[in-house]
Amino acid sequence: FDNGIERRALALYMRHNYVPAPWSIYENVWKLPPGCYVQFAGGDLPTGGRGDITAYWSLREAAQRGLADPFTGSEAEATNELERLLRQSLAGQMIADVPLGAFLSGGVDSSTVVALMQAQSPRPVKTFTIGFHEGDYDEAQHAKAVARHLGTDHTEWYVTPQDALDVIPKLPALYDEPFADSSQIPTHLVCMLAKRHVTVSLSGDAGDELFGGYNRYFWAMRLWRRLSSVPLPLRRLAAAGVRAVPPGAWNRVFAALHPLLPGRLRFRLPGDKLHKAAGLFAARRPEEIYLRLVSHWEYPTEVVLGVETEPPTPLTDPGQWLDCPDFERRMMYLDAITYLPDDILVKVDRAAMGVSLETRVPLLDHRVVEFAWRLPLSMKIRDGQSKWVLRQVLYQYVPRELIERPKMGFGVPLDQWLRGPLREWAEDLLSEERLKHEGFLNPAPVQQMWAEHLSGRRNWAYSLWDVLMWEAWLESGR
Repeated sequence: FDNGIERRALALYMRHNYVPAPWSIYENVWKLPPGCYVQFAGGDLPTGGRGDITAYWSLREAAQRGLADPFTGSEAEATNELERLLRQSLAGQMIADVPLGAFLSGGVDSSTVVALMQAQSPRPVKTFTIGFHEGDYDEAQHAKAVARHLGTDHTEWYVTPQDALDVIPKLPALYDEPFADSSQIPTHLVCMLAKRHVTVSLSGDAGDELFGGYNRYFWAMRLWRRLSSVPLPLRRLAAAGVRAVPPGAWNRVFAALHPLLPGRLRFRLPGDKLHKAAGLFAARRPEEIYLRLVSHWEYPTEVVLGVETEPPTPLTDPGQWLDCPDFERRMMYLDAITYLPDDILVKVDRAAMGVSLETRVPLLDHRVVEFAWRLPLSMKIRDGQSKWVLRQVLYQYVPRELIERPKMGFGVPLDQWLRGPLREWAEDLLSEERLKHEGFLNPAPVQQMWAEHLSGRRNWAYSLWDVLMWEAWLESGR
């Protein structure tokens, strides 16, 4: 086929770190959206058309039905019904004629899946986790505690930076098109570990989108309420004031005030975070805050050459938003139709199939999803705690003290690696001469980001990873 690059899809990739369906990175090549099938008349593939696409299940319709028919039972009844549906899902997904296990991070979602698997299994469930020696990224100790309590047959692998770095050259071939969620690295590693012991592994993916797990569900609306009480011109003035002071200067101010600051204001690179927060001040509606929070490159048309206007997606097209009074649930819906299928599920599927491991996602049983959308928001987010009703199921099997801790992402110390062991590799892929010769990306903003990142003034790891994975994919021969 003609493998010409679709530059509009490249712009979408730079915003999201993935190419959202139905787009693909190639011109005139389209992805089939989730929950759909395609029919071609006469058995021949059309040369220019996309076929007759039909949805056999729609999250939008499921969400609308749930909102129209809300669950009215007690909290105990909601907990019992959710547990019943999860057990039902797992009973089907644990059927296998090959060895089966589960990923276990020690968080709410994977711990719930493993707890209910173990409750229905006559023998110890095989569970797998990887750990990092860098403490900020290590969940292995939490997973081990949960595994010990449940009595699973647990295997862990503490990977070295070199183990992780060795995965990077494989990534372009694994994903077939540019894909830049850096947790693809530990995901592939845990799949490698699991494949040594099993052929099928269950995961806890989708708990965040269904039951309100992401931090943005808590503070995006809170931030909007505060911002919207201040006139827009004043907010723009405040943003200009923050940006007028370089991030490095803000870092020095915070360092000087460090002994006087409360714990919640003591974090790395405060100047970097202040500059990012300033970008939210000019929001005119809460959806703009959400879009900025989930965007890697806020203005991708400034870096992708030959694209004047970014194509509409569910994130930018109000016609595709869910009609729901709760901004939190509108965010969950958008995450569930974009980030979940195009990032999370793609990441896990490709990382697993790269080692011939099958993965299954019991939380995405349609009955679980449909019930989740009937639940009131108060059973998902309560008193600053996420996934309230899912936790009630889990706490029947695992003590709270083994679970309750700040949410951790499944990540790697990418910012440090780009300044250290990955620097030479990145320098080559980000070179001005290379970018000019290829003609896809504007070298100026890329070079500026790279310089700021290397100096330590800013943390541009995720935005730079988008460029690096694009360049690595391009170099691999696409």
